[in-house]
Amino acid sequence: MKLSNNKILITGGATGIGLGLTQRFLEENNQVIICGRRAEALKEVTDKYPQVIARVCDLSKESERIDLFNWLAKEHSDLNVLINNAGIQNWMSIEDKDFYQKAVGEIETNIVAPLHLITLLSELPQLKTIMNVTSGLAFVQLTKVPVYCATKSFFRAFTLSLRHLMEPKGVEVIEIIPPALNTDLGGKGIHDAHPQVQDFIDAIFIQLEEGKKELIFGFSEAMLKASPEVISDTFSKMNP
Repeated sequence: MKLSNNKILITGGATGIGLGLTQRFLEENNQVIICGRRAEALKEVTDKYPQVIARVCDLSKESERIDLFNWLAKEHSDLNVLINNAGIQNWMSIEDKDFYQKAVGEIETNIVAPLHLITLLSELPQLKTIMNVTSGLAFVQLTKVPVYCATKSFFRAFTLSLRHLMEPKGVEVIEIIPPALNTDLGGKGIHDAHPQVQDFIDAIFIQLEEGKKELIFGFSEAMLKASPEVISDTFSKMNP
C-alpha cells in the first residue's frame, strides 16, 4: 500500500485507534474521510483538523450504510482506501437479561456492517485497498467479552479469504490486529493500563512500509506466532 496521496474512509475515525489512524494518515499527506455515530466526537476532530471530512453515520443501520455509500459514490468516487475500524465491545454474561439484544447489536456493528460496506464500496472504480481491524482476541478469547471475541475471530477468517478473493481484482487486503490499547473500547477506564494508541500506530506503519499484510503489536504479535499449547495456557491465565 502506498502511504500518501490516498483518499481514505475510516469508520469510527473520531476516537481510539480510528483517531490514531486519522492523525497518522493526515501526516502522510492523505485526504481522510471519517464517519461515526456521535456528531460531537466528529466535530472535535474537524475542529482540530479542518481538512478532515466527517459524516454522521450509524453503521449498525443498513439504511445509513446505503446512504453513506450513495454519498461517497456521488461526492468521493475517487475513494481508494476503506478502513473498517468501527466496532463495539460489550462486557457481559450469558445470564444478563439483555445478553441477546447486546449480542445482536455487536454482530451487526462488528460483522454485518463491514461486510456490507465492503460489498458496496467494491463498486467504486478506484478502490485499491481494504484494511480490516480485528483483534488479538481473535486468537485467544477473554470470556468477559464473549461475543466481541467471536466477531473478531469471524472477521479475521473472513479477511484471510477476502485477501485471496480480491487479489485477482488488484485490491490489496490488510489486517490490522491490535492488542488491548488505552482506549475507551468497552467502557471508560477499562483499558487504562494498556499500551498507548500512538505506540501501536507507529509500529504498524513501519510494517506497512515493509509491505506486510498482517499488522501486529505486543500481545497480538505473540498470539499470531503462538503454538496451540501457548494459546491454551494464555486462555487459562486470562480466564481464571
